Amino acid sequence: MLRVPGSTTDLLSLKARGADVRIVYSPLDAVRIAAANPDRQVVFFAIGFETTAPANAMAVWQAARLGLDNFTVLVSHVLVPPAMCAILESPTCQVQAFLAAGHVCAVMGWTEYEPIAARYHVPIVVTGFEPLDLLEGILMAIRQLESGRAEVENQYARAVKREGNLQAQKTVFRVFDIGDRKWRGIGMIPASGYHLRPEFARFDAEERFDVGTIHTSEHPACIAGQILQGTKTPLDCTAYGVLCSPQKPLGAPMVSSEGVCSAYHAAGRGLATPRAVPLFELTRSEP
Repeated sequence: MLRVPGSTTDLLSLKARGADVRIVYSPLDAVRIAAANPDRQVVFFAIGFETTAPANAMAVWQAARLGLDNFTVLVSHVLVPPAMCAILESPTCQVQAFLAAGHVCAVMGWTEYEPIAARYHVPIVVTGFEPLDLLEGILMAIRQLESGRAEVENQYARAVKREGNLQAQKTVFRVFDIGDRKWRGIGMIPASGYHLRPEFARFDAEERFDVGTIHTSEHPACIAGQILQGTKTPLDCTAYGVLCSPQKPLGAPMVSSEGVCSAYHAAGRGLATPRAVPLFELTRSEP
């Protein structure tokens, strides 16, 4: 997240200029920092899909239990199923099947995907992250397409149950409500994000610091939204490998090693001088 570009800069650049930007390994670490520094305001960037929501919810709940007045969260959680529906309802949709993220389904299960598969007649396969997981997930999706089926199947049976992690879900909905969320490069998607429940509103950084008037300006050369929706590839982007690289990304697909632009770049695809790709980069996977 340190490299994600904002309107004018990014957190890593601010940290280099002396801003107190810290990397923590758990949101509860941020709670401990706030408790140890009552004279400082601590803002935790609560971002991610459903995967990271339980831990972030627990941090807010713990801050409330401790009565911390100097801890807030900037909530930027987004939800997978509404985004899938938005893509499928787009007139430019080219998606024929989905590999549902195994880490998300480990928390939420796959019951939310069953109505999507039925309504849009699209195969959905819950898939893990190892190379063999992905290959088997693709094979299962292809078999559904060839047989005319549109179901939810679970390739990641060693980690995912249909109902998900009920205790984690209970923690999430104790702290968060579902509401509309604006996706960078795509726009507003109804009911696609988490927001703090009213009883936890005092921990909302957007409210405490009145940042509602701040709007991110996307780089005009970045087509991240189209890439995320599958209508364009990184090679269609004029900024790819020129203005945009993993060292200086313009959009989300180039920021993370999981992003498609970053994966293309790591493999040297479309670059003027493709570099040799170490074997570990071809085989590793990071959930």
